[in-house]
Amino acid sequence: MLPSVLIVDDEKHTREGLRQALEDSYDVAVAASADEAFNLLDAQPFDAVLTDLRMPGKSGLKVIDKALALPQRPAVIMMTAYGNIDTAVDAMKRGAVDFLTKPVNLERLEVLLQRALKTKTLEVEVKQLHQRLDTKFSFSGIIGHSAGLHRLTEQVRLVAPSKATILLEGESGTGKELIAQAVHQVSPRSRGSFVAVHCAALSENLLESELFGHERGAFTGATERRVGRFEMADGGTLFLDEIGEITASTQVKLLRFLETRTIERVGGTKPISLDVRLVAATNRNLERMVAEGKFREDLFFRLNVVRLVMPPLRDRADDIPLLLAHYLKHFAKENSTPPPNLEAGALRTLCSYRWPGNIRELRNFCENAVVMFRGNKLTEYDLDPRYRENAPWPASDIPAGTSGADSAAPAGRGRALALPGPAAASLSVAENEKRLLREALHKARGNRTEAAKLMGLSRRTLHRKIAQWPELDTLD
Repeated sequence: MLPSVLIVDDEKHTREGLRQALEDSYDVAVAASADEAFNLLDAQPFDAVLTDLRMPGKSGLKVIDKALALPQRPAVIMMTAYGNIDTAVDAMKRGAVDFLTKPVNLERLEVLLQRALKTKTLEVEVKQLHQRLDTKFSFSGIIGHSAGLHRLTEQVRLVAPSKATILLEGESGTGKELIAQAVHQVSPRSRGSFVAVHCAALSENLLESELFGHERGAFTGATERRVGRFEMADGGTLFLDEIGEITASTQVKLLRFLETRTIERVGGTKPISLDVRLVAATNRNLERMVAEGKFREDLFFRLNVVRLVMPPLRDRADDIPLLLAHYLKHFAKENSTPPPNLEAGALRTLCSYRWPGNIRELRNFCENAVVMFRGNKLTEYDLDPRYRENAPWPASDIPAGTSGADSAAPAGRGRALALPGPAAASLSVAENEKRLLREALHKARGNRTEAAKLMGLSRRTLHRKIAQWPELDTLD
């Protein structure tokens, strides 16, 4: 089936000439006005629209607006004999993929059409892939499918049904609270409360009162009895973030709870029995703190029943494109604005950046990009210079068979996602899809029909994908 193209131009000689030039490779329809184009766009989907700017009645900019408001958005190319930079910028802001001046250079038009159609195909594949990834690899807001994250989520599923205390370790901003929520979500306690306390944000006295509650008159200002977070979490999960920051006296009370499953309110004497699952998190080395006498060894052993280690974002390079797409879409919806499209150069640059602030930093980048950036496409030159300090190296420098966190970076470079090739807007997505196909074939033990079902593809499409990546054929 040939790609479909709609040509909109009030000059009969131009539109018929373009029809004759393209009809061997495309299914071509023509319109002599914007209104005629609107009727055709409502009647059938088109893969691409080539529209003149100045026409009697509505202008070509209205055609762009109409085409890009459709559920199946075509790629749009603007052409005009009155080309100027302001018009080009306006057309691109509205969503046109490129701009041509008359008389149209047919060779350049063919290149632009092929590039636009390839981008449109990739966008559809990205959407489908994201839907599959959301179903297969994401729960409780956890996004990604890198090996490290996959191991972590499998560990969560294993430990969640138990009553074991969990210690989450990892750098700041890696998403420890999301993992704690995931433990709660897939556990038998999911109908109970999930209560989070950030220990470093409270002074010693406030933290003890916040955790264990207090009786009336326990201290100045305690004018009434207060229930603490432990009691709020009864039957559910209590998440203590930055556990390494609690003082010695709070450590003693926490140890007592873990040994007896009871607490006493500040100023009280009556033990209160509770059924609480404890998940603690830290970005500090508790074993070193134990050796330095800054953390109780017996408490460390009580907390460290199950240890889960959060991978830093620099070791999850394969997940960066998905995280960027998710948060750009999230903040765009929150601010009622279209999300900026990341060009290949910007995506490669962001994938090679080490993200010392991890997911929290990436999330802040996306919010800033949505709020501050004005335009349809975000290029690497629109990025703050700090993101370009670890620019991605050429694909030829990356060892064969490696990508992302598994790649060995040349000296002085940061780790980068392998994104070879200069043109495609989302080559990282192709790599993601190849990984999914590899996993599906592995799980199906080489049975292509079963692998196609796992991927939600037809067997014919699966064969085409395997032909695209011959190395997958060895999994049969």
